[in-house]
This record gives sequence, C-alpha cells and structure tokens, in this order.
Amino acid sequence: MSDMQPLYDFAPVLELMAFGLVIALAPITWVWLRNRHHTPVRRLQALTVLTLFLTFDLVMFGAFTRLTDSGLGCPDWPGCYGSSSPVGAREEITAAQTAMPSGPVTHGKAWVEMIHRYLATTVGVLIIVLTIGAWWQWRQYRKGLAGAPEHSPWWPTFTLFWVCLQGAFGAWTVTMKLFPAIVTAHLIGGSVLLILLGVQAVHRTLGSRQQQPVRVPRGIWIGLAVAAFLVVIQTLLGGWVSTNYAVLACTTFPTCQGSWWPAMDFSQGFQIWRELGLLKDGSHISFQALTAIHYVHRLAAYVVLAALFALAWRMHRTGVLRDQTRWLAGLAVLQFLTGLSNVVLDWPLVAAVLHTGGAAALLVVLTWGLAASQPADAAEVAESAPASGHPDQNTVRARTTKVSA
Repeated sequence: MSDMQPLYDFAPVLELMAFGLVIALAPITWVWLRNRHHTPVRRLQALTVLTLFLTFDLVMFGAFTRLTDSGLGCPDWPGCYGSSSPVGAREEITAAQTAMPSGPVTHGKAWVEMIHRYLATTVGVLIIVLTIGAWWQWRQYRKGLAGAPEHSPWWPTFTLFWVCLQGAFGAWTVTMKLFPAIVTAHLIGGSVLLILLGVQAVHRTLGSRQQQPVRVPRGIWIGLAVAAFLVVIQTLLGGWVSTNYAVLACTTFPTCQGSWWPAMDFSQGFQIWRELGLLKDGSHISFQALTAIHYVHRLAAYVVLAALFALAWRMHRTGVLRDQTRWLAGLAVLQFLTGLSNVVLDWPLVAAVLHTGGAAALLVVLTWGLAASQPADAAEVAESAPASGHPDQNTVRARTTKVSA
C-alpha cells in the first residue's frame, strides 16, 4: 500500500451506500411482487426470512474472503484506494501487484474484498427496511389498526445496531492488518447476527401461520440452549484457528504429529491481543503455540459433536422438532467430514468454506429449534400433542409421556 494512502478514506462512502441500496432493491422488489396479494405482515415475514438467507450467504462469502487471503485486497476502508470499486483503483492495484505479485493486494483479491463489502452494505439496507417495517407495524397496533406484532420492534432495532457494529469490526479488520482478535470477533459478530435474524424469522413465520411454539420436554429445550452455547464457543475456537493459520499445525487424525498429546504452548497460543504471527513482545509465535490452538479446537470438537448427536438422538426418540432433528444430525456429520478434510487434505478451500458454513447453519438450526418451541413438563407435552397436528409444529408422539423433564 502506498505510504500516502490513508487507512480510512470516506470519499466513496455515498457511492457505496448507493450500491447497497440498488442491490437491496432486487430482493425487496422480489418479495413485494411475490407477496403483492398478501398482507404487509406477510411481506415483512418473507423479507425477514430472505434477509436471514442473504446474511448466511454473507457469512459464507466472508469465510471465502478470509480463506483466499483477500481481507487486505483493498488496504483502506470503506472503498478501494479511495474509489468505490476496483475499477477506479486499477493503477494503484496494478502497482501493488507488480511490486508483490503474490501479495495481499491483487486485482482478484480486490474484487473479492469489495464484493464482500457490497453484500454487507446490502444486508445493512435490508435490516434498515425491517426496522422501519417493525416500527410501522407497532404503530398500527397501537392505533388499533392491526393485531399485535410477533415481537417487539426493539428486536430489529438492536439487530440494526449490531450490523453497524459488525461494519466497524469489518473496518478494523482491514485497518489493523488482520489482527487475530478483531478478525475472530468479526466472525462471532456474524454468528450473533444470524441468531438475531433467526429468532425474528421464526417468530414472524409462526405469526403469519397463526401458530404457537410447540411444547417440548424441558430437558430437550435446555439441551438445545446448551448445544447452541457450545457451538458458539467452538466457532470462536475455530475462528482463532483460522485467523492464526493454525489448521495445518496438525496434519494427521486422530493423532497430531504422531502423538495423542503433542508439544504445545498454551500461553503463547492464547495470548489474545497481539498482531498476526507475533507475540506481544514482537517475537514470532512458535509452532508449539499454533499446535495448541489447533488441538484445543479439535478436543472441543469431540465434546460438541457428542452433544449434538446425543441431542439429535433424544429429539428423534421423543419425536419433537423433526425437521430440526434431521438438519442437526446432517450438519453434525458435515462438520466432522469437512473438519477432517481440512486436516488430511491440506486445508482445501471448498472444505474450509463449508466448515464455516456448517457452523453457521448449526447456529441457525438451533436458533430455529429454540424459537419455535417452549419448555414444558412431560405431561404438558403429551397434553398438547393432539392439538398440534400440522407438520410445522412437529407433532409429539404419545411416548413423550415417558420422557422425564
């Protein structure tokens, strides 16, 4: 990057906002046309689900951006060398690529980075629309012109705040040169955004179908909550592995470097506030530290996978939340296979991106299960089972009476 190029250059910010607005018009128009004969509430529900889907895509593309080393494809923020697209920065990118052909700034990496920013801006615009729609719905309810909203308008309002915070972490990711703690926090922030949108999507879908959350045994509901917590922690550990490039510290499975307990340096590996590849004192991080980062994630994966399979088995046995059960089991298998592929196949890009996507999808499914259900004693579950005869309520079989709370 040129020494004269500032880290922050807000000259293209209006153009970038316009790009985001124009791109966001496509899903907004599609939702309106597809649901033009439905109520505004139904259109708001459809837009919430679509925003959740696009946010999941954004998380996946963010993983692709990180894994292709495109995070510094444009070394300033929010544009690219002060331009709203790599087209306007051709000369600067060419100069940087000529000076370092395999370096962080190339034409391909610049486009990957800017497309990620365009998608992030688009999601931000959609969340603004959802927030406006939620407050409009709340106002209509207060005037007695509409029924009670599915959830408080503060849900999308907080989501809007969160996506703005995510934008700040995206900026710091660039300006702080892929600082591991910042990059990992950015990844976790994306996971929280999926949870927030997932809750709203489920609530609005149940409301539009005039359905109530299904009653499930209290133990299963707690199991869903614990599993969600474990997946968040494992995502945090996985982000720490990825941002420190510690995936290839262990290239065999199930052992690591031919040992069940290889040489590791936990104090270095989990020294949080430091630059990429360095320690606080400026020295380089050791291979033993990278091994510790990798192996902690691997050991935690055994615990998380065991918890997910146990939960899926118990949900299957009791017959509750059948759709979520199938997704949960399938995604747990996917996570095991992609994680294994990352180790033994030398970190292939497809497997690495799918591994991040699988973790995000697990959070969405667990959020779906939690938001679509409510805990109850076994007797209450059995009592409510005959009344929930539609597939979306995942009818509880009579044998749930045998399941203790």
